[in-house]
Amino acid sequence: MLTTMDLVGQRSHHRVLTMVPEETKSKKQKNEDCIINCLPRDLMERVFLKLPVSTLVTCFIVCKHWYHFIRDPQFVTAHLQHAPRYALLFFPQELALGKLYPSDAILIDEAWSPSTYAVPVIGPDDFLFGSCNGLLGLYTKTSTIKIANLATGECLHLEKPVKNMRGDHFSFYNFGFHPVTEEYKITHFLGDCADAEAHPRNKHRFSVIQVYTLGDEKWRDIPTPEILSLDIVRNSGVVNVDGKMFWLTEQMTASWQHAVISFDLKEECFSMIQLPEEREDRAYIQYGPREFWIRDIDDKICIITAQSASFDVRFLVGELQIWTLDNILEQRWSKKYSIQNPPNYIPGPHFVHKDRFMAQLTDCSVWSSELLRENFEINESKMTKLLDFNPHKLRHMQSYMCVKSLVNLDAYKKAGIVRTPKQRAGWESKKWEAWEDQLRKVEVMGCRVHKFEHDLLGMQEKMGKIYELLQQKRHDAARHLRVEIKQVLQHKSDNPNQPRSLRRLNFLEQKQEKENLMARSSRMMEMMKAMKQLHDKIHSLLTSPLSDQEGLQSGSDGEALRAGVSRLRKEAHNDLME
Repeated sequence: MLTTMDLVGQRSHHRVLTMVPEETKSKKQKNEDCIINCLPRDLMERVFLKLPVSTLVTCFIVCKHWYHFIRDPQFVTAHLQHAPRYALLFFPQELALGKLYPSDAILIDEAWSPSTYAVPVIGPDDFLFGSCNGLLGLYTKTSTIKIANLATGECLHLEKPVKNMRGDHFSFYNFGFHPVTEEYKITHFLGDCADAEAHPRNKHRFSVIQVYTLGDEKWRDIPTPEILSLDIVRNSGVVNVDGKMFWLTEQMTASWQHAVISFDLKEECFSMIQLPEEREDRAYIQYGPREFWIRDIDDKICIITAQSASFDVRFLVGELQIWTLDNILEQRWSKKYSIQNPPNYIPGPHFVHKDRFMAQLTDCSVWSSELLRENFEINESKMTKLLDFNPHKLRHMQSYMCVKSLVNLDAYKKAGIVRTPKQRAGWESKKWEAWEDQLRKVEVMGCRVHKFEHDLLGMQEKMGKIYELLQQKRHDAARHLRVEIKQVLQHKSDNPNQPRSLRRLNFLEQKQEKENLMARSSRMMEMMKAMKQLHDKIHSLLTSPLSDQEGLQSGSDGEALRAGVSRLRKEAHNDLME
């Protein structure tokens, strides 16, 4: 029975092996070339829906029929609905320990396994501000922002609404999709900077949202119903659910002194949602001000709140509450979880993946834990460690739910605000030359260690033959040597893998690769030292008067032993000198 991959493989393999020119074939012959093309459309769709995006992109070049089938908007939508979800953990560019580290991202699959390779569309100077249907919204410090397909690598560079704006930040941008209009929209909270010198507080506020619909010619300004806080947006986040954007704002008369603002991406209108009345703040000396975040759990708006420690606002104490908005029209909330011993930071806008939540701890690590029941206490012994994010800083990580999709950006590339990226940008810019040079040095070291491991493997095999020759000798010195050789051979190296290109790895794998490289290098030098000492002892034994009496130097075995030792001594000397 043919599998999906067999059908695809037959078609691709046939095109490679068939030597008859396409123009000499009849239309009937061309159709008969591919079994899958003879299937009904719905059955053909079922076959292609089971393939990952990486395979479907390869299928683009097989034939025009496949290209148009896979690019069909109806198929793209169907494939998107079946696509597995990933948690994308984004670590922004930042200065740590006096060194500038590039932006990077880790994908966590449905089995909770971290990815190995870097996300190619995320450059070292990019900042993530949104994820929607497999498209990423990326902010740069240049005059453009970037929309990129995570899986296909297609990119769209758009002119920012305001060039070189002081105080601009990636958290003031957002990226969403409305399921009815099927339009993608980018929003920007425009800070009131015009009179910032006369009124310093204004630079932390905004009264206009700038909106751009992919494919349009320009950004549009939409005034907000009241002046809103940029600081709260930056600290608590923004979420997109069902074609609407939600964020927190100040409301000093309310119980929690906050309210939720929503912005409908279709109607481009605002509304306010009140938070629940219930509030219980503890007035003990260790309890400080209450913090609020807005998050998305399973496409529901959630408010997460906890009191910070009075001695350090970076730490949370007491109870962490998670409230969900059950009915947006009735503005009805329910407390979904109450968590004792909470983590110090809940990343956003998504922190729940496959019924487990993700959190950052102060030891520079990311953990996951089950959402057990409505009220529970976090037990670190039952949490699962996902990764170490050192040297990146606490509270800087973002987490997004994303998919790998076939969403095509070609239809939006003719818009007037589309720009061509700079020639020397990203990894090609001068600021990353030292970083790239360091990676090259580590890669060269990896190649050398790989070569030495192979050489050492050959020397160990020869040492094994010498051990076999010594087995028949009953001299005490030979017996001691056999014991030492056996100990060395117990630590025989496996056939080493080819070194990997560090540029293709994410920071997590780069760090692991460097640590493994140092361990392999140390282990190799210890083995080389031990083998050199054994060579010297074997040589001393063969040249001693007692060896002649015991028959170690006589016959063909003795000649083979002396020749083998001579070769090993020479090889070991050359390797150590290098």
